[in-house]
Amino acid sequence: MATHADIDLETVAQLSNGSSEVASSALADSQLVSGAVVLATCNRYEIYGETPHAENLEAARSALVSQISGLSGLNEQLVSRAFSTRTGPEVSRHLFAVSAGLDSAVVGEREIAGQVRRALITAQHEGTASSGLVRLFQAASKTAKDVGAQTALGSRGLSIVSVALDLATDLSENADWSTKKVVVFGTGAYAGATMSLLRDRGCTDVSVYSSSGRAEAFVATRGGTALDAETLPAAVAAADVMIGCSGSDTRVEAEELAKVRALSTQTLIAIDLALTHDFDPAVGELDGVELLTLESVRLAAPQEQAESLAQASTIVSGAAEAFEQEREARSVDSAIVALRRHTMNVLDAEMEKVRARHGCTAAAEEVEFALRRMVKQLLHVPTVRARELAANGQQDEYVAALEALYGIQVEQPAASPAAECPVDHRQAPQQAESA
Repeated sequence: MATHADIDLETVAQLSNGSSEVASSALADSQLVSGAVVLATCNRYEIYGETPHAENLEAARSALVSQISGLSGLNEQLVSRAFSTRTGPEVSRHLFAVSAGLDSAVVGEREIAGQVRRALITAQHEGTASSGLVRLFQAASKTAKDVGAQTALGSRGLSIVSVALDLATDLSENADWSTKKVVVFGTGAYAGATMSLLRDRGCTDVSVYSSSGRAEAFVATRGGTALDAETLPAAVAAADVMIGCSGSDTRVEAEELAKVRALSTQTLIAIDLALTHDFDPAVGELDGVELLTLESVRLAAPQEQAESLAQASTIVSGAAEAFEQEREARSVDSAIVALRRHTMNVLDAEMEKVRARHGCTAAAEEVEFALRRMVKQLLHVPTVRARELAANGQQDEYVAALEALYGIQVEQPAASPAAECPVDHRQAPQQAESA
């Protein structure tokens, strides 16, 4: 994982280039990864991967680093240093905290929960989400809902967009948004959230530009005026605020903005919420222009109340622990089934010999009844022991013992097929990691 907490957002943006292809590429090019979900937002880039065996973790990480390097154009050494890795129970605790907004630049923001849900849906549609990852992400989404319902965290409606607009208000000579002319770049999720918050603040003069040509459809449902390449310069020249939410390859250059704003007398506040920059960073050096970036938002984001944070953290920790216990119990089920199948196959083989020798007689039936009763009794202790070991996180030892004593190979669960997520990593003996 590479997040705002560890590296600068510029590096996060560079790493994220090609993020939409990472999961499918990893599964196609490597037998080490059996499932992958990518969570890429404005301040984090995380890959949740699942590998069939614990000993494959380092090799799987190297394979993902190589994939990211190839897609982003950054060398592997830099990519490897930029990403930290979590495995085992740390993965669920981290994702649950992320989904609940505890690990966000704006603590308690609710947008991240939707981004976590969409990451899973995308992976399911692309067929990269293993069954273990599906359960992990669904549990994370449920935890986020529980935090929202049971605590005051996020009750103020804080988000990256809202904090950015608060900063813009502080920089403005006139705090009344109903008098402001705003130009929004982009038609994605952040642009939608921006339109909603602008409307809540009384701003009605909003124009929208999209280099992809989707502005007309966007404003049809949200209000505002659609701009094209011809009408954009005049709108920017008259604007009090422009907000970048698109992250497209086309950005507003400083030299271009200086020409457009040459005759403007009022200050322009440029809010760049795009990870890959909609506005040239040099626009902040122009006279009459104030530039706010994601880093500005991160530094200005207020902390939620300590009590709410403590309550949310308790919910997250409890949910992560419950998830791990359930996962461990489920992981040993396949081992128990394998042991029973192995034992019953031996019994059936012996009964075939009895029937071949004595036929389907009452004596043969009595022998079968006695053998099945004995097998049931013999399996009782290994089954109970399996549950006990799973509860202590020692299920891998149980699986290894079955293989050593009986030569039983425990089958791994198959990856889930592409499907619609009904709600909104690891599943031993498979191991999961987040990079």
